Amino acid sequence: MSESSELFDRAKKIIPGGVNSPVRAFKAVGGVPPFIKSARGCRLYDEDGNEYIDYVGSWGPMIAGHANPRVLERLKEAMENGTSFGAPTRLEVEMAEMVIDAVPSVEVVRMVNSGTEATLSAIRVARGHTGRDTIIKFDGCYHGHGDSLLIQAGSGVETLGLPDSPGVPKALAELTRSLPFNDLDVIDKTFREDGEKIACVILEPVIGNMGLILPKPGYLQGLRDLCTQYGVVMIFDEVMTGFRVAYGGVQELFGVTPDMTTLGKVIGGGLPVGAYGGKREIMEKVAPAGPIYQAGTLSGNPLAMVAGMETLKILQEPGTYERLNKTTTTLLDGMRSLFADAGVPGVFGRVGSMFGVYFSDLNAVSNYEDAKKSDTERFSKYHGAMLANGVYLAPSQFEAGFVSLEHSDEDIEKTLSAVKKALSTL
Repeated sequence: MSESSELFDRAKKIIPGGVNSPVRAFKAVGGVPPFIKSARGCRLYDEDGNEYIDYVGSWGPMIAGHANPRVLERLKEAMENGTSFGAPTRLEVEMAEMVIDAVPSVEVVRMVNSGTEATLSAIRVARGHTGRDTIIKFDGCYHGHGDSLLIQAGSGVETLGLPDSPGVPKALAELTRSLPFNDLDVIDKTFREDGEKIACVILEPVIGNMGLILPKPGYLQGLRDLCTQYGVVMIFDEVMTGFRVAYGGVQELFGVTPDMTTLGKVIGGGLPVGAYGGKREIMEKVAPAGPIYQAGTLSGNPLAMVAGMETLKILQEPGTYERLNKTTTTLLDGMRSLFADAGVPGVFGRVGSMFGVYFSDLNAVSNYEDAKKSDTERFSKYHGAMLANGVYLAPSQFEAGFVSLEHSDEDIEKTLSAVKKALSTL
């Protein structure tokens, strides 16, 4: 028995499903998940000594690569001063300044400990600011496991076949409307009928939690205009895309500014982190400046702050995003060509260093209903073949992939060689 198999068996006896986050269990693709022992650059190494080129990147944060020497050095320095104080620090101020300088919508920001915490807090603030209760999300978008958000939540929920979760009170669920993405007409109709009840619209402006789906031209601006017209708080969930697709996120890339933004992943450099921020008039209603309560023992943790800040400094260097874009484009162009040569239908998407591949014969994937038409059985076989050929992909058709600064031309060549072998087995 392999070390990973043995560990998985042990874990299943003491951890729900053997994992601490559901998609890691490999239920969508079958087999035993590799238990990772270490990582460096764009490589993962499991307990059995296998090596993988990694396109998960801890689900997005490792844009500068695993065990980046600069990040590790800053962490070592910070640890010498202590790991947590539960009191204000210089580091929190400096990180807040970096976020505000980068993200167009953020005038005031509050640090938290996870993306889920960021989205829950942003929604509470939007409700408190507007005095309204109803929220709108989009089918297949995942914003963390908060009660109000596990409605048509895509990603791991879809992977496990759980469109909703037991334990979510009906009364809360009734305050959440889930609508199809990329359809302005349905938003317009909803606003005309119930606009005075709607506190906020929360969306992934580029969706990474049901594969990768880009907004149609004009969609984000149209949604922005409707939110302004009806006094609805527009929240961009950029936990995944923030500092990933561009330094200022999707809102910089597409030129559409929301009222609030949630962040995570990259801003922690691989340590647990989240943040939410937005217009001053909204954020100054958060305690202790205002009456809307939110708190966190480890918020602004010094280790997360230094890891995040050093990562952002790396991303500020000239040519960084051009390099990420070039590497990711080369990967996707190569995959598209190999799929065509093998006669395997696929839909490909990229924005910045995020990418998605659907095993689908549609011309495009624009929403959740399109994504669900993908051939998940074929993806499962492909995933297993890629793993056997040393490439670690997200174990779900409904997840985006990520490229880091550590992925070299040679890594892309090796990956495309693995893709060719994997497609030959389908």
